[in-house]
Amino acid sequence: MRNVHQRFGDQHVLRGVDLDIYRGETLVLLGGSGGGKSVLMKHICGLLCPVKGTIEVDGESIDCRGERELAGLRKKVSMMFQSGALFDSLSVSGNIAFPLREAGERDDIVIQEKVCKALEIVRLPGQEEKMPSELSGGMRKRVALARAIVEMPAMVLYDEPHAGLDPVTADSIDHLIKDLQTDHGITNVVVTHEMRSVFRIADRVVFMQDGQIYFKGTPTEIKESGDPVLLDFLEGRSERAGEWK
Repeated sequence: MRNVHQRFGDQHVLRGVDLDIYRGETLVLLGGSGGGKSVLMKHICGLLCPVKGTIEVDGESIDCRGERELAGLRKKVSMMFQSGALFDSLSVSGNIAFPLREAGERDDIVIQEKVCKALEIVRLPGQEEKMPSELSGGMRKRVALARAIVEMPAMVLYDEPHAGLDPVTADSIDHLIKDLQTDHGITNVVVTHEMRSVFRIADRVVFMQDGQIYFKGTPTEIKESGDPVLLDFLEGRSERAGEWK
C-alpha cells in the first residue's frame, strides 16, 4: 500500500498509509476505535477502493477493479468477518462450500473433500450437517475460518476474531491462526483489541492512529518503546485516568 487515502463524506479515514505485508508473516493491526484498521484491511481484499494511492497484491495492482476483475484476488486473499457472517439458512457444509460454488465448482465430491479438509484444519471434523443456530460462539468462528481457508488462499484477513469469546476459546483461535501460518504458509493480517493475543501470534505489529500508521515493529519493540501513546493503549489507560483517582 502506497500513500493510500480514504474518505467517507467529510471524514478522512485513511491519511496516506504506506504498508508492506510480508509473505508468511502474521501482522497484527492495533489502534483505537475509528483509527482506520478495518477500513485499511478492506482495501487489501478489494472491498473498498482508495480515493488516492495504490495497492498491489503479488505485484498486481488491485485499485478500483470490478468484481469480475477481482476474481483472481479472491482466491489469494480471504476474509473472516467479526461476526462470522454465516448464512443461517445453510448448514456448516453449505456455508463452507459457498465460496467454492460461487467460484464455479460443481463437482460435489471435490466440494465435499475440500469442506472436510477445512473442518479438520479448524478442528471441527464431522460437523458438516449442523446449522449455525446449533453452534457455540467459538464454533461459529471456526466455521467462518474454515470458509475463509477452504480455497487455501495465500492470505487471510481477520476482523476482530476474538470478539465475544472467552479467554480459553480466544486462545484456541490464536493457535489456529499460527497453525495456518506455520503448517500451511498462510499470511495472516489480524485486527484485534485482545492484547494477550498480540504477544502470542504477532510477528509484527502496526499501530494506527487518526488514519495514519503511528508505529511499526515487533511485539517486543512496541512493549519496550516507552512511547506514552503506545503504553497507554497496551495497558488500557485513558488519558483522563488521573482525573478519576
